[in-house]
Amino acid sequence: MAATGAQSLLRRIAEALERLAPPPAEPVDPESAEAFVWDAARHRLTPVPHVNRVPLSLLKGVAPQRDALYDNTRRFAAGLPANNALLWGARGTGKSSLIKSVHAAVNASDEGDHLVLVEVHREDIATLPALLDHLAGTRARCLLFCDDLSFEGDDASYKSLKAVLEGGVAGRPGNVLFYATSNRRHILSREAIENERAAALMPGDAVEEKVSLSDRFGLWLGFHHVDQGTYLEMVDAYAEAAGLATDRDTLHAEARAWAAQRGDRSGRVAWQFIQEMAGREGRRIALA
Repeated sequence: MAATGAQSLLRRIAEALERLAPPPAEPVDPESAEAFVWDAARHRLTPVPHVNRVPLSLLKGVAPQRDALYDNTRRFAAGLPANNALLWGARGTGKSSLIKSVHAAVNASDEGDHLVLVEVHREDIATLPALLDHLAGTRARCLLFCDDLSFEGDDASYKSLKAVLEGGVAGRPGNVLFYATSNRRHILSREAIENERAAALMPGDAVEEKVSLSDRFGLWLGFHHVDQGTYLEMVDAYAEAAGLATDRDTLHAEARAWAAQRGDRSGRVAWQFIQEMAGREGRRIALA
């Protein structure tokens, strides 16, 4: 009788806990939205109602990178062979903007299947295998995107990414492509590389294992700071799209002063300047 009573009590406790626990999250169809963010904690995709991006035509000074990434993405949408891509280089030079804009442009072109953009946060890289399991069973063609990807010396999550890119037994699902941006060409910081050399029994092998991660991206696109002419071309394009009333000479003088104050010329600096000017004129900006 005592055992039966204990079992009954445990059953009631279990039922009470089930009632208190939130219901399991419903799986999300990747084809139900244009873009998602991977929620690693709940292992689900969260739809993004509005993607923060600009039209591809407004991105100046990156024509070779734009054409290469667009062509690679177009081939993927058409079901043709395409490469994982690493966009590396200076901060604010349009790397992440280009990925989002190319995604929209390829979808608008109707040159292949509709592409779904899935953003993966840097700290969630270790959960990539779970995300791939989620996507492998869908019909959607998915473009995974990780912004500002980098690894420190004691971070082992890069191994999950290596397996996803090429090295795993199962390989990457045919409906998934991976794009990443990084300020570092080899994704690993110089300090981390030196730490690996100092701590490892076989320094060369330890460093090569991590540096080889970047080699698994078939398409490398470099981004660099721009000259003044290109910077002003960016300013002009954004100013026209924003409908600014400031005359061109004044606009350029103000833009040069803005860049000098920031100590930099880049697409990000140009866009920040346009927001400043639009605010002065009392204008709202809606580019996309």
